[in-house]
Amino acid sequence: MIIVTGAAGFIGSAVIAHLNKQGERDITAVDVLRKNDQWKNLRGLDFNDYLDRSQLPEFLQNRKNVRAVVHMGACSSTTEQDAAYLMENNYRYTLNLARHCTEHNIRFIYASSAATYGMGEHGYEDDESRLQLLKPMNMYGYSKQLFDLKARREGWCRRIVGLKFFNVYGPNEYFKGDMASVIFKAFNQIKESGQVKLFKSHHPDFTDGGQLRDFVYVKDAVNVIQYLLEYPQVHGIYNVGTGKARSFKDLVVAVFKAMNLEPNIKYIEMPESIRDRYQYFTEARMDKLMAAGYKRSFYSLEDGVGDYIQNYLMKGFEHL
Repeated sequence: MIIVTGAAGFIGSAVIAHLNKQGERDITAVDVLRKNDQWKNLRGLDFNDYLDRSQLPEFLQNRKNVRAVVHMGACSSTTEQDAAYLMENNYRYTLNLARHCTEHNIRFIYASSAATYGMGEHGYEDDESRLQLLKPMNMYGYSKQLFDLKARREGWCRRIVGLKFFNVYGPNEYFKGDMASVIFKAFNQIKESGQVKLFKSHHPDFTDGGQLRDFVYVKDAVNVIQYLLEYPQVHGIYNVGTGKARSFKDLVVAVFKAMNLEPNIKYIEMPESIRDRYQYFTEARMDKLMAAGYKRSFYSLEDGVGDYIQNYLMKGFEHL
């Protein structure tokens, strides 16, 4: 049995869809369903059972056939202000799961985040010996970093896997609201107004729309997880990005092209409240994952956006 937490979420539901395509059916889906449309990500997925997050600890105590726990469940909002909630939901819950899995020899793969890198003052290298140097900019990032630090301190990095996801986009993200990818937002802006709005730059080294991010397609993210399920000897904390930063202008131009439209971009002022903590550059160092044996190539920005727009959003398909 494989347990997937955050099963109705963006990456979690994509993981189950991918496992189903590989013929895997012995899956237990775990999440917390609230008053939104997130439950729709479960439609069409083939899994054996569903549990609320609160039921998982007791469930694990009575199961001997669990092969792996893919822990994608967390509060992923970078603007969440309830620090106690984040510590309980993102840190403590992950800690208890990891402890159980290490004690019972269960493969444990969990979602860390590129938000742990903060402003990137110390680069974007997934070197566990440098974890203490990182200074996340928000409580969400800190809740993720705190578990990374705990995993290293306990020696678990020699047994489990943490994944620092960069800017993931793709099908199954429709419910995320303000946290949805710029691709999803741009597509809907174009449908509504024929135009996309991007922030002007307030940094002398970057042009308007020239701010850089590492955008990674969700299909690549789940391919990495599939690899880690197949090779349990691989352990540690790894970046999941493309290793190639691209500009927001590149991204939006790719969206227009995928929709067979000429680019129409309007640059607007960045709110003063975020100017002093705005990231102008993120780029995953991918050497470590490659050295661990991962050989698959990643979608280019143009190919990933093209697939997402043309084969999902333009056809009205929101799910993998």
